[in-house]
Amino acid sequence: MNVAEASADIAWRPDPRAVEALVQGRHGDPFALLGMHARGDEPITVRVFWPGAETVSVVDADSGKRCAELELLHPAGFFAGPVPRRRRLFRYRLRMTAGERVWEAEDPYRFPPVLGALDVHLLAEGTHREMYERLGAHPVTIDGVAGVSFAVWAPNAKRVSVVGDFNYWDGRRNPMRKRIEAGLWELFIPGLGPGALYKFEILGAQGQLLPLKADPVSFAQQQPPSTASIVHGLPEHDWQDNEWMANRQRRNALDAPISIYELHLGSWRRKDGDQMMSYDEIADELVPYLCDLGFTHVECMPVSEHPFSGSWGYQPIGLFAPTSRHGPPEGFARFVERLHQAGIGVIIDWVPAHFPTDAHGLARFDGTALYEHEDPRLGFHRDWNTLIYNFGRREVSNFLLANGLFWLKRFHIDALRVDAVASMLYLDYSRPADEWIPNVHGGRENLEAIAFLKTMNTRVFADAPGATTMAEESTAWPQVSRPVDMGGLGFGYKWNMGWMHDTLDYMSKEPVHRKHHHHEMTFGLLYAFTENFVLPLSHDEVVHGKGSLLGKMPGDRWQKFANLRAYYAFMWTHPGKKLLFMGGEFGQDREWSHDRSLDWHLLADPQNSGLQSLVRDLNRLYRGCRALHVRDADPQGFEWIEAGDADQSVYAYLRKGGPEDPPALVICNFTPVVRHHYRVGAPAAGTWIERLNTDAAVYGGSNVGNGGAVSAEPVPWHGRPVSLDLTLPPLGTLVFELAR
Repeated sequence: MNVAEASADIAWRPDPRAVEALVQGRHGDPFALLGMHARGDEPITVRVFWPGAETVSVVDADSGKRCAELELLHPAGFFAGPVPRRRRLFRYRLRMTAGERVWEAEDPYRFPPVLGALDVHLLAEGTHREMYERLGAHPVTIDGVAGVSFAVWAPNAKRVSVVGDFNYWDGRRNPMRKRIEAGLWELFIPGLGPGALYKFEILGAQGQLLPLKADPVSFAQQQPPSTASIVHGLPEHDWQDNEWMANRQRRNALDAPISIYELHLGSWRRKDGDQMMSYDEIADELVPYLCDLGFTHVECMPVSEHPFSGSWGYQPIGLFAPTSRHGPPEGFARFVERLHQAGIGVIIDWVPAHFPTDAHGLARFDGTALYEHEDPRLGFHRDWNTLIYNFGRREVSNFLLANGLFWLKRFHIDALRVDAVASMLYLDYSRPADEWIPNVHGGRENLEAIAFLKTMNTRVFADAPGATTMAEESTAWPQVSRPVDMGGLGFGYKWNMGWMHDTLDYMSKEPVHRKHHHHEMTFGLLYAFTENFVLPLSHDEVVHGKGSLLGKMPGDRWQKFANLRAYYAFMWTHPGKKLLFMGGEFGQDREWSHDRSLDWHLLADPQNSGLQSLVRDLNRLYRGCRALHVRDADPQGFEWIEAGDADQSVYAYLRKGGPEDPPALVICNFTPVVRHHYRVGAPAAGTWIERLNTDAAVYGGSNVGNGGAVSAEPVPWHGRPVSLDLTLPPLGTLVFELAR
């Protein structure tokens, strides 16, 4: 070999140190080493890492002719060599042999970057509201070749690789290109398609090998306890709910009747053998059931993928993936569509407050506190053993914001019920005095979380017309459900946790003692119109040893049902939208368990079926009587008639709609005593129709009532010009409507 030949031979050979780093899985810039390279007038060079191959040849992709055979430079499977007579880059394939086996494959390192400059800019800026269209795993075709593009944010990683069955979970085979301007890693792997299992193998900031990580933006994941992400791409569905979407704004409006059935998908019903139902199977039974009972909305406890069923979804890892426990993402889309076609809105619980510490999740994703805070005083929830998002980091807030919009836009969800808002608002939430860090002003408010919530609500109402948001917020934080431009957090609604606690405490008392707690049923009206409230009887009240709603009621079995019937009617006629957890509609007796179906056999008992009939009629009355819903959030829609009769535990009040709407008069008797000739003032003369009596025999009651109607008498009472002479049933609620 002469000097010129020797020099040319040396020119195409890569730095042995770089090769060694690659085969050891420690090379952070694979595109600088692998693929096809051109330099000046020197021949084109191709470098390939393909463990298990004995020979590697370069084949012209257009002609199919072999152009060069590469030399094995490292026994681990690194091949390289020049392509004679080629000076310009061209499309090529690789041909490998091992023994008698011969196969061809595309080289992932010959393809251009996956992410465009604008996407990278927006992602770095934290303003890419549809970042899920770029990050994650997407089946695509590049340069005529089908495959999957992968992209993930891991700015502090030394190396990130895609691993899966397709490469023997070997992180050396498919290291990704780093887009240093945004801390993103990307790679197109040709030949892959939907259904492929994958994770990311990451070398952390200190070069440490981390546990394999699921894709934060995966659209499908394995069913737990398996934890791999699944190549799926954006969920695609030919939506047939245009009529609903065009009109849903009025279905979510403050003057609309909103009665919500809270649902846990895994335990509402089970198939034979205690097997979970698919999304389609649930819809088959749920849709007619909700239509029959008259609920306007269903609220699903978190549907995002979560590794531990006992978290009920409130510790999610796959925020963009509907849980695979019930089928693929398209199954969930069909579930939503069928509810919409039946005129029922769909709300999902959404969890931006925290995330679990599972090794395959977001915790120290690139070896650093990336999504969370480094300091546990800011970043760790002691109550739930979870990590708190760093809302002040623009990429993190963008991740969460895009996720919320993803459910609203891709799955036509009608409302996000945001979980644990109180834990987001306060830096000292559930913390001892020495375990939290004040904000820059020395206060306890989490300024970054507040800014995130305001931005989230602003974007939801702007980008998802007709959709709304609901806050689970249990403190006296002001203006939770007031517009951002008025100083509020911007939510559409707020759960009224105080009302729930006060009224359940009252109802749990023996009737003889209720006169001493009379104010617990009236206190909620002092602040009922400071927010747009939802009255929740949620899953939280029937778990962790709290028993069932029926079990909270005092007395014998008949009295328990009578108490619950009277309480439900009080709730359905009280200002505020309604929410009832599944099973409450028929008097589930046992405490709820996520591991078993509701006790549907109880409906064979007339008391249970009677309670279900009452809920059906309450929903119909609530929806049909405008006085009971059009001013749910307006103080002009409520008026006390009798709020002070503590000795007899009786309450009376008016609900009012518009000028043309007949008012509704509600009387509650929370003692087991029939009260004859109980006089109640009324605002107008005429016939008052008894629209509902919770003591009716059809509901399981004793059938004490007023014969269906009462005429007002010219006897002034309660400061009104006329009054009604009533018989109040024991532990019963009556609802009258003025005949027009």
